[in-house]
Amino acid sequence: MLRLPGAGPDRAATRTPSRPARRRRAIGTAVLLAIAVLVAGCGLQLPSAGHADDGGAVVGTEPLSALEPIADPRAWTGEITVGTPDRPVDPITDDPRPKLPATVTDAQGTEVTVTDTSRILALDLYGSLSRIVFELGLGDSVVGRDVSSGFPEIADRPLVTSNGHELTGEAILDLAPTVILTDTTLGPWDVVLQMRDAGIPVVVLDSHRSLETSADLARATGEALGLPAEGAALAERTEAAVDDTLAQVAALAPADPAVLPRVIFLYVRGQSGVYYLFGDESGADSLIEGLGGVDAAAEVGWKGMRPLNDEGLISMQPDLVLLMTGGLESVGGVDGLLEQVPALAQTPAGENRRFVAMDDTEILSFGPRSADVLDALARAFYAPESVS
Repeated sequence: MLRLPGAGPDRAATRTPSRPARRRRAIGTAVLLAIAVLVAGCGLQLPSAGHADDGGAVVGTEPLSALEPIADPRAWTGEITVGTPDRPVDPITDDPRPKLPATVTDAQGTEVTVTDTSRILALDLYGSLSRIVFELGLGDSVVGRDVSSGFPEIADRPLVTSNGHELTGEAILDLAPTVILTDTTLGPWDVVLQMRDAGIPVVVLDSHRSLETSADLARATGEALGLPAEGAALAERTEAAVDDTLAQVAALAPADPAVLPRVIFLYVRGQSGVYYLFGDESGADSLIEGLGGVDAAAEVGWKGMRPLNDEGLISMQPDLVLLMTGGLESVGGVDGLLEQVPALAQTPAGENRRFVAMDDTEILSFGPRSADVLDALARAFYAPESVS
């Protein structure tokens, strides 16, 4: 489906790699709660595996530095579905020895003391927390999982979510966890309170997510589990990987800002007629900026996550649309999306069917795999022939 113009000039000889000019505030609790409600309300169960090399997604293998970028990233035509490599868990230590009791003040201001990490549940919307626990070396202590935690090492653990992302109190209690790590992206919240009433230490971590907070999440998880040094080491490794990938993306992107793609992030669920646009402070802005794109929604003052409207969409004139594979499938693919949102056809993205999709459990996960997500999307943005 991908059509490329003729080969362009060589990339700029020099380009100073850097993080986005200013750090965006990350995705807020209300926004993530809204996503969870929308997904649950649509009755859609996200894929149990977080590796998007299924279902036609393309996983790039060459280093970004080895790719030849297209001269104008606004010039290719067609849709692309990309995935991240099936990268195994790489624990910071093979012999973790938590220093317990560990007392922390969680993101809600609650003081929590953890005395036992032998049976851990780490639960959130995108499976980031469970992956962090495994990367800290405590994977053997994880007794269950949410539906978004599907990496091979955790796949045999029983689910404690139902109907997509609803926590099931009975399933959680049956596993007798000694500590629960979560945030406010899963519900019903009464289940979390029920676990506290049952005497289980529950640490609520910050739901604000972006490229910039991936390391903070690793650090906070390590502190809650009595592994502050390991959490700091994982945070450092995560941040280093993100910074290295950001530098490679910056070198791959055009040096001329006039040809950088204007990008928007759509969240769609066709079964329920849900069409939302993610704007400034939604988390998607952090991803778009990290990829070197122009955040078209932020430019027009679009805040957070709001229902899409034709006037706003046309005013943004995006060159490229980012979205989740589950959302694209729910509307019958690109043809169905253009039929349901005809205003898209009045934008360069719609005219050229320039859509880039990634698995629901990966694209906004902002955890240990953040660098891989950036890497995969950068290939589609700037070297689409490498993933066609």
